[in-house]
Amino acid sequence: MKLHILAWAIAVSLTLLVRAGNISGSVSAQGKDGTEAQSSSANYGSRKYKFAERVDYSELRDFVVYIDGPLRTNAVPDKPLQVLTVPKINQRGAMFSPHVLPVMVGTIIEWPNQDEIFHNVFSISEPNPFDLGLYKKPEVKRVPFTKPGRVDVFCSIHKNMNCIILVLENPWFSGTDDRGRYAINNLPAGTYKLKAWHERLPSLTKEISVPAQGEVHMDFVLGILNLPKY
Repeated sequence: MKLHILAWAIAVSLTLLVRAGNISGSVSAQGKDGTEAQSSSANYGSRKYKFAERVDYSELRDFVVYIDGPLRTNAVPDKPLQVLTVPKINQRGAMFSPHVLPVMVGTIIEWPNQDEIFHNVFSISEPNPFDLGLYKKPEVKRVPFTKPGRVDVFCSIHKNMNCIILVLENPWFSGTDDRGRYAINNLPAGTYKLKAWHERLPSLTKEISVPAQGEVHMDFVLGILNLPKY
């Protein structure tokens, strides 16, 4: 009986893959028009604004693109996911790496301290608050992320240590590479809301239709847009 069930599950999986398409594209960011002239003004060369570092939007990284919301076949699990490769946020040189990590809800993340000094990893974000206490190399601690949402993480000792866990409701997501490119593969055919995210910019959502086979292309440009005026 178990062999029949396994064969059926494999057949269903292969059928879904045959009827699945891919999404690819790129994400970039741009600043507001009219600010370029200010960047070369004499004020920025003065002692008063010597350390007023401007954002270079062309250099922004760590974008995440994902299918927004749960899918019928991907309900939020009641228990942490059992995955073969456990994602890690490393602590090295008093920094977190990677700075942004997208995961599916239910994922357990490891937090190895590879420094020879204490760190105290914690978050007060409503979806998944936690406090790992003081620990150092070679100790490794783990946290399950059981609710979707953005989780900002800090070290209580070192002020420049911060990272973000983006907990998502389905497995179809992708971070961008150094050139801003992303790819989401083997997505069942259908129409979806595709969202591009960055930690310091408003997200942008586009509707996209994924074919039963083949690839569809979608690019995003994020900026200070669609915010209420006061």
